[in-house]
Amino acid sequence: MYISEEEMRFLRLLAQQYPSIRAASTEIINLSAIMELPKGTEHFLSDIHGEYEAFLHVLRNGSGSIKRRIHEIFDGVLSLQEQQQLATLIYYPEQKMPLILKSIQKEKQAEWYSDTLFRLIKLCRVYSSKYTRNRVRKALPKDFAYIIEELLHQQESISNRQEYYTKIINSIIDTGRGGPFIIALSYLIQRLTIARLHVIGDVYDRGPGAHIIMDKLLEHHSVDFQWGNHDIVWMGAAAGSEACICNVIRVSLRYANMETLENGYAISMLPLISLAVDVYGQDPCKQFMPKDCSDFNSHEQMLMARMHKAITIIQLKLEGQIVQRRPQYGMKDRLLLDRINFEDATIDINGTTYPLIDSHFPTIDPENPYQLSEDEAIVMEKLVLSFKNSERLQAHTRFLFSKGSMYLTFNGNLLYHGCIPMTKDGKLAHFTFEGVDHGPRAFMDRLERLARQGYFAKDKPEQKLYGMDTMWYLWSGPQSPLFGKDKMATFERYFIADKSAHTENKNPYYKYRTEQNVAEAILREFGMNPAKGHILNGHVPVKVKGGEDPIKAGGKLLVIDGGFAKAYQSQTGIAGYTLIFNSYGLLLAAHQPFESTQKAIEKGEDIHSHTKIVEHNKKRIRVKDTDDGRRIQQTIDDLKMLLDAYRTGAIKELD
Repeated sequence: MYISEEEMRFLRLLAQQYPSIRAASTEIINLSAIMELPKGTEHFLSDIHGEYEAFLHVLRNGSGSIKRRIHEIFDGVLSLQEQQQLATLIYYPEQKMPLILKSIQKEKQAEWYSDTLFRLIKLCRVYSSKYTRNRVRKALPKDFAYIIEELLHQQESISNRQEYYTKIINSIIDTGRGGPFIIALSYLIQRLTIARLHVIGDVYDRGPGAHIIMDKLLEHHSVDFQWGNHDIVWMGAAAGSEACICNVIRVSLRYANMETLENGYAISMLPLISLAVDVYGQDPCKQFMPKDCSDFNSHEQMLMARMHKAITIIQLKLEGQIVQRRPQYGMKDRLLLDRINFEDATIDINGTTYPLIDSHFPTIDPENPYQLSEDEAIVMEKLVLSFKNSERLQAHTRFLFSKGSMYLTFNGNLLYHGCIPMTKDGKLAHFTFEGVDHGPRAFMDRLERLARQGYFAKDKPEQKLYGMDTMWYLWSGPQSPLFGKDKMATFERYFIADKSAHTENKNPYYKYRTEQNVAEAILREFGMNPAKGHILNGHVPVKVKGGEDPIKAGGKLLVIDGGFAKAYQSQTGIAGYTLIFNSYGLLLAAHQPFESTQKAIEKGEDIHSHTKIVEHNKKRIRVKDTDDGRRIQQTIDDLKMLLDAYRTGAIKELD
């Protein structure tokens, strides 16, 4: 057996971890056994947009996976009502259990504890059977780890173990630990249901609880994140990009949603309030009245409108500065402030003159329209400090960088939020940087590197500024894979009545993504097998009530943005799609609107979901068929090489 010098160095390092034939052989046996386990269940969500109650519920119920499993195991044993009660108990054990016990006579509560514990343990056994004992052990709550492990791996049907098993359950109840034990088992079931969570972008904006969602994701045992345009603009704001900060605040004010900014991230709006009152105190700001503002009185609405206008004008100036210093972005058409005719209140855009519906611009200098006024500059300086000093926002942003990316290839699927830039004739777009051709994958890799540079290059101001400008470009640039339109018509929507000027043309991708050959070309571009792979996409809500199908390109592309955000549900007709990929195949779940957590707990109202099998595998998918399996197989091959080296004397055993 010939071993090269490089291989020998590697084997010596491996020998430090497996110092003997016995150790290497044992690990080969363990890993070979793992390869035959069913693949873990993957859960895909997209475009949550701050709707934290619906998100948390879908996370707790695994998009209906837990209820389906309860039905499989207890059909004919429990009524549908009892099955739903058990499911709700698993989702919300601390809140549901007192309500159930309140409805049961005291002398019968011990029986309820016993029955419930037996059922939960039965469920736990089914879920834990997909994992190694070691992995299950790591998921166990510390207080009950030993007892749960005993219960999971004992068979009460074996006669000589029945009394032992029953005694454990009775002792749990007799010592008053039935409630905490039920809670522990419920959360264990939630955790074991889903092996991996994939969030395909857009946690932020629209709804009030993006910060709550991010807190939950930080706690999750296994999660990845593909950035959306609404995420990247918050990441840019956290990095200190003034243009991104303006967009974050503007969108929050537009939807009367200051919860995440003020209460979630403790960012003070006082500097902006002061500017808005001083400069726009007599301005009616009709075009800037917030949407969905029924919870606010007229005075609060007017204040938000004036803040809204103040930050929008600052945003337009700062974006103009970026366009001027980055001609490579090709966004010269977005320089609009210098096209305003301040005397007759009109603007010329692409040869067409439009009257302005609001021409009160007290802070714009016609001679230098993109320069901030002294007061605006002071406001931005204070806002930048607030964003950069928000510990919670910075923690969430670091998480998005550590767990997130522009795209992900995982277990045969390609995940991305927005689009793959395409030409008008349906070809994948290519870009040239520094004389080097970049296909879509290389282009997205470059954009990701620059975005990371914008956050982390703190000691290199020029590189950091370029990176922050890139994050803004990803939010609204014409070739941004996260945005997918030729422009963001912010100025036109606020200041021009003619809606033809508001048009934002989608990237050709959205025309061609329904074609199977296009989806297959995209998969090949990212190194995927087009015959087996799928594209999982979000960003643009599926208009179900208009007849749109989320399954496109002959089943090669699945769109899982069905409208989590309430703002979109009038267009879509549903409240979001989620996807489950288990060892049997792909299941797409279409969800109806979620009423509230309170109703879910008190009345057992689950999200009504319709599940459709997208792909069913004749042969169950095992770990050996996954990306993890390929990595494990490489480790097995390395260990076999080490074993040969031990047996031939090329390397001495250390143990």
